[in-house]
Amino acid sequence: MTFEPMGTTALVTGASSGLGVEFAHRLAERGADLVLVARREDRLEALATELRTSYGTVCTVIPLDLTGPDAVAMLVRKLTDADIRISTLVNNAGFGTHGFFAELAPERELAEIQLNVAALVALSRAFLPQLIEAGNGALVNVASTAAFQPIPRMAVYGATKAFVLSFTEALWYETKGTGLKVLALCPGPASTEFFDVAHNEDAVFGKFETAEQVIATAMKALDRRRSPASVISGRMNAVQAKGVGFAPRGLVLDIVGRGGAPKKR
Repeated sequence: MTFEPMGTTALVTGASSGLGVEFAHRLAERGADLVLVARREDRLEALATELRTSYGTVCTVIPLDLTGPDAVAMLVRKLTDADIRISTLVNNAGFGTHGFFAELAPERELAEIQLNVAALVALSRAFLPQLIEAGNGALVNVASTAAFQPIPRMAVYGATKAFVLSFTEALWYETKGTGLKVLALCPGPASTEFFDVAHNEDAVFGKFETAEQVIATAMKALDRRRSPASVISGRMNAVQAKGVGFAPRGLVLDIVGRGGAPKKR
């Protein structure tokens, strides 16, 4: 049973680049209308124009910084006022920081938690009743292979993605039998702007995938009759992520810490 969002509306956060752009294309290709959310309005408008031209998609652009304290409530109000109901939610917005935790700007670390965790939880809670009522959509939360072990020098990022994975798998169980597909997507390193924002390519384990490859993994999982609670993109990423469960925790931490060490402190 393939995932068919035709005639429904999907909300994609972090839609201005990378995985968000590819998610928007694949959902539009399958007949969904889009609500595109990110900070950069010019990029959202360019994407909306491309989607309208290529697929005849109805696109609603909402430029919004989801780290703001009232951002989610504002988004809900805008959609309610526009009489737009959401059947699919893709929580893709997020960023990572790199460095020794004691040396990083505390406000940036808190913003990372706000976006990667708090906004994702708030969006999931705000729209989950609509998603369940629709019964033919999906909730996709973008986690990471970083969720499977601590990441020294990316301590907050790894912890936020571990939260996303655990939270999403729990929601998968809670919503069984509703018709809603719930999926935690766990990509490894991908050719997106992520490492530009994190200012780090030293902590990369494995080969970079393209955004197209990552989203193809997500769509394949959603197309399954009984979609899994989580999926890892990339065969070697899956081997590495699952392999850490069989190794002593201290050994894993030491290997990851050494592998992701910066050239200089």
